[in-house]
Amino acid sequence: MTTDPFLTRALGFLLADVSRLMRRRFDQRAREIGLTRAQWRVLAQLRRREGINQTALAEIMEIEPISLGRHIDRLVEKDFVERRPDPRDRRAWRLFLKPEVQPVLDRLRTISNANRKEVLQGIPLAESEALIDTLLKIKANLTALEAADPPGPKPEDEAKSLDEE
Repeated sequence: MTTDPFLTRALGFLLADVSRLMRRRFDQRAREIGLTRAQWRVLAQLRRREGINQTALAEIMEIEPISLGRHIDRLVEKDFVERRPDPRDRRAWRLFLKPEVQPVLDRLRTISNANRKEVLQGIPLAESEALIDTLLKIKANLTALEAADPPGPKPEDEAKSLDEE
């Protein structure tokens, strides 16, 4: 294992590593109830955004709409999710959780709480709450930066490329 502070203390690397390790731990437990990572991610998003259309959900989850469609198909087969036509767009579908999924969502919440308890073991409550508060501030900063400076080519970048031609 490296001791290079750039790699061991760099915020981006550290957040990515912690996130990956937490997802893997959660995955192990979610498999016990017959869900893949993709499926539990879809269910978690729908719990927060019930009635969202598939295209918007794919964008939020940063996956291709066709891939999301396959995950939704499997959740529909399990009788966990229902597709309803979008009244404003006949080509689109809105996604809703079915009552049959509630015990699964309850189990996922239990798994999530147990996972959180395990990963925060030995960390005083005040420190863990401060960590979460700090992460929420970082998220807000990044969200504001993204809104102020959306991804894509900048006008000055386009001007440079025209000058180079």
